[in-house]
Amino acid sequence: MQPSPEQSPHHAYPDHWEADVVLRDGGTARIRPITTDDAERLVSFYEQVSDESKYYRFFAPYPRLSAKDVHRFTHHDYVDRVGLAVTVGGEFIATVRYDRIDATGRPASAPADEAEVAFLVQDAHQGRGVASTLLEHIAAVARERGIRRFAAEVLPANTKMIKVFRDAGYTQRRSFEDGSVHLTLDLEPTAESLAVQRAREQRAEAKSVQRLLAPGSVAVIGAGRNPGGVGRTVLRNLLGAGFTGRVHAVNSALDAGQDTIDGVPAHRSLGEIGEPVDLAVVAVPADRVPEAVADCGEHGVQGLVVLSAGYAEWGAEGRDRQRELVRQARSYGMRIIGPNAFGIINNSEEVRLNASLAPERPASGRIGLFTQSGAIGIALLSGLYRRGAGLSTFISAGNRADISGNDFLQYWYDDPDTDVALLYLESLGNPRKFTRLARRTAAVKPVVVVKGARHSGSTPPGHAVPISRIPDSTVSALMRQAGVIRVDTVTEMVDAGLLLADQPLPAGGRVAILGNSESLGLLTYDVCLAEGLRPRPPIDLTTSATPQDFRDALSAALADGGCDAVIVTAIPWVGENGEAEPGDGEVLATALHTAAAAGPAKPVAVVHVEIGGLAEALSAATSTVSQQRPATQPFTAAQGTEPTGATEAPTAPPSAPDTGAPTPPAAPAPTRPAPDGALRTPAPPTPPPPGTAHPTGTEAAPGAPQDTPGAPQDAPRIGRIPAYPAAERAVRALAEAVRYAQWRRQAAVPGKVPDFLDDTIDPQGAAARIEALLGDDPDPRGRPLGHDEARELLACYGIAVRPTLAAPGPEEAVAAAARLGYPVALKTTAPHLRHRADLGGVRLDLDSEAALRRAYGDLTELLGKPAELRPVVQAMAPRGVDTVVRATIDPAAGAVLSFGLAGAPSELLGDTAHRLVPATDRDAAELIRSIRAAPVLFGWRGAAPVDTAALEELLLRVSRLVDDHPEVVSIALEPVVVAPQGLSVLGASVRLSPPPARTDLGPRRLSNY
Repeated sequence: MQPSPEQSPHHAYPDHWEADVVLRDGGTARIRPITTDDAERLVSFYEQVSDESKYYRFFAPYPRLSAKDVHRFTHHDYVDRVGLAVTVGGEFIATVRYDRIDATGRPASAPADEAEVAFLVQDAHQGRGVASTLLEHIAAVARERGIRRFAAEVLPANTKMIKVFRDAGYTQRRSFEDGSVHLTLDLEPTAESLAVQRAREQRAEAKSVQRLLAPGSVAVIGAGRNPGGVGRTVLRNLLGAGFTGRVHAVNSALDAGQDTIDGVPAHRSLGEIGEPVDLAVVAVPADRVPEAVADCGEHGVQGLVVLSAGYAEWGAEGRDRQRELVRQARSYGMRIIGPNAFGIINNSEEVRLNASLAPERPASGRIGLFTQSGAIGIALLSGLYRRGAGLSTFISAGNRADISGNDFLQYWYDDPDTDVALLYLESLGNPRKFTRLARRTAAVKPVVVVKGARHSGSTPPGHAVPISRIPDSTVSALMRQAGVIRVDTVTEMVDAGLLLADQPLPAGGRVAILGNSESLGLLTYDVCLAEGLRPRPPIDLTTSATPQDFRDALSAALADGGCDAVIVTAIPWVGENGEAEPGDGEVLATALHTAAAAGPAKPVAVVHVEIGGLAEALSAATSTVSQQRPATQPFTAAQGTEPTGATEAPTAPPSAPDTGAPTPPAAPAPTRPAPDGALRTPAPPTPPPPGTAHPTGTEAAPGAPQDTPGAPQDAPRIGRIPAYPAAERAVRALAEAVRYAQWRRQAAVPGKVPDFLDDTIDPQGAAARIEALLGDDPDPRGRPLGHDEARELLACYGIAVRPTLAAPGPEEAVAAAARLGYPVALKTTAPHLRHRADLGGVRLDLDSEAALRRAYGDLTELLGKPAELRPVVQAMAPRGVDTVVRATIDPAAGAVLSFGLAGAPSELLGDTAHRLVPATDRDAAELIRSIRAAPVLFGWRGAAPVDTAALEELLLRVSRLVDDHPEVVSIALEPVVVAPQGLSVLGASVRLSPPPARTDLGPRRLSNY
């Protein structure tokens, strides 16, 4: 018998249904269950609903709610009758409720799995996406309570509500009965409903960021009466940037009669301003922030930038203060950047916003920059300024208690002013969502990330994030799977960002190297090889080369179909007396610009040593070519340029994509110009690799040179060419662009997750076994499976594990061998010897009883008593390569599939590859090819190649098992012996646990801090 509502275990208030959400217009609201304390709020809400909306809800005039109605709509059992409300400022703006019904439409309890649902949205808030958001949440609640379908009666004239149901993406049926539209929705999520949900999430979160970056008016709360101080500095920066909107200063301690600060209107509170304020910059002590936030919320401010410190970075008391700040701001529908923020900048000419502590607004450009650290933000702004780079937007979020890098990925995804996204992150508040958003954004524009606090073992002060157990190398691999360009330092981030913003993506890894220094060319060649590129032999123009020679050489290299990118190396021209002659790099920059603009769209980078003015001239904004000076003179060094030695120590190169090219030979002698001035190439052009576009047809990356308004139509156009003071930095940036371009091409045709619709997959059988193994009251710490239990579960997914029989004594070992058949293997399973063949705990190819008894005696004599060794006997498998396949559920990152070779060397070197689950056929293929020891699988040193197709299938089966059953929190198959034909799984361990919460698959909600 089903328990009554009073006895129901679900009768307690379900606080996990509470959620902060972002609505279509970018404002926030709170969704929560309706309680018995909400009677007055419900009546007040209903009084503000129009008669038309009431008629649509009740199908009749219904001017007010009766006491009986109020009681019914505020008393729920949270199982068969549920009501949710959307609140802003603590007041209702919308409600939804469902009532479980039977097949005849009468009230029912479980096992009835259908419910009638009805919505009511206040007229002032219609069109904000409130009803569609409520539908996501009430559907999730219903599924949790065993309801599989919603039924709704809607008047034909209520087109808005019909559209909410129609656009949700659920499977639905419609009919017209008794003058109303009868709708039935199946609540099982579909690919369409998930796509709809995520598209709405993107639009809403992007809009919430856009409201902060493009306000029509800004108020600085805490602008000091005297010069100096944080508030006064931000006010000065706002004015200095030429902000196009209205600016107000707010200071509750203004002197009597003082009505301006720095020439802008000054007020004691927001209420005195007398007009709407879109953005408030809060720069008051932490104990006065709540008063300022309340003032903003009551006067309709849309967003806050909180510069004030004294929050989570100060310990437990500060964390509580930070949580209350977020709760208070969201209750008014506002989002927050900060606290402890450095500020925000928007370089759009329509806005020109510098609401930050940066004294100068950086140049306008195509790079979006997000950082969680103010100090790193200052360093990045300075570095970009020195390199002549421009920004579209800059955000330094401090403790990022609300708005984070995920929100800005949503904004940059379709921002027409941003072509490259750079992020410095010290923590990931929602790693699964970050990976999903980064993959989608990287498909249309590069995303470059530096991850700080990688090895500290703790969360940075001020950040509240899920604890991840996976190592940083795994995080890096998962980022690269999502198309993220992961670099180690902020210098590398700037280097890569400049190339990606200003140059087209390369069609492949074939690099031409040309310059006037043989040594610098050979150094560049070596670095290209180390980074996995395919450099052509360097072309030495000799030290007497003129800018015209550089121009001709670059034009020839760009026109060469066997070249995908060009690196130009340049040193000052030195006279016969050994001294550098005066001059500058502007003429050389003009020559390179001219050649690049006239040639096919291929990336060009310059490595220079002490050439005055070259870097500045190359980074100049797009313009027409200056023809004021002839480009026939050699160029010389100037004082004050950055030396080539000013570079960070190079890091270990990341694994290179498999290009299929043979190992390159040692660097050949540089090619020199022919007497007639033509450049000889050492070999005929080679066609591009399969699947790549012809260089002349390569899609131009964001930031490729564009026409300049007002320029003569017959003048060549010039784009910025990135310049680097060291070959390592230029090549590393180019290598990242090559790998990213390869990922982009592959992402255009994504892999598939095989269905495995054959008889070897039994999801229902696996689910039944898991339920039985966990029991009615599972241990939250999880449960490891025994050998036979693991074999049976894995068999449900077509994964056969070779049987293993215990051998506590020699007689039992002989009996086990007779049962399995000779030859056999004798192995120890003691924890300190498990999978350690190098310690002598394994005896193979025992083909007789005598050999087995002799091996058993040797084993126990050498390593210890049988009770300590726990020997087992197993039938011999075909010879092959020993590998390891693992899958784990990380609380932060989600399900991760891993692969590597078995043995201590691979573990010590960290030679393991990782992919997120569910893995596609392409992921499985890349997984086994991306480890450094992969050649062992493909016939290294004359050995027979192993059956990689069988290995890929095993990886996909493990991925499918973990994806279908989140209770499987860990699988380790070790060793998996891969032979030339087939494979054998010799050992398996499985751990079950109650499934962890999946915040990435539920209805839209903001993170809780």
